[in-house]
Amino acid sequence: MSDLGHILIVCTANICRSPMGEGLIRHALSAEAEPLKSLKVISAGVAAGENIEISENSVVSLKKVGIDMADHLSQPTTQKLLDESLLVICMTESHRAVIHLQAEPPPAELRLFREFMPREAEKEVPDPYGGPLKLYEICRDELVEAVPSLIAHIKTLI
Repeated sequence: MSDLGHILIVCTANICRSPMGEGLIRHALSAEAEPLKSLKVISAGVAAGENIEISENSVVSLKKVGIDMADHLSQPTTQKLLDESLLVICMTESHRAVIHLQAEPPPAELRLFREFMPREAEKEVPDPYGGPLKLYEICRDELVEAVPSLIAHIKTLI
């Protein structure tokens, strides 16, 4: 399925939101039929360093819903990752703006994680970095809430 490209989830440092989104989308796709089941899901950050461990509160909040991302290491968003993406999903408009400014060319499918939620829903996912576990759980739940609408959009791309 590599000819379809991968799903790239993007946040700032690739240690909180995007790894949580990666785990949640990967989990959701694993329950779908092919070719969705085989889609690769990865994450990166617009200001990420290399090989930094995922935040402990992100790991704990995901484990509470049965997803293990403890081995995740950060990576920066690169042109190669963008070029090979079927879909790039950002956490905020500022992440999308950075990609638009730096990518040559920017990806055709550059969306927000919560973009396909009902009109009244908040479209951006705030950064829980440095906050208490409860803040990470709220972030996780905002991501979980958006997963069905994202999976529906992914189906339109296949």
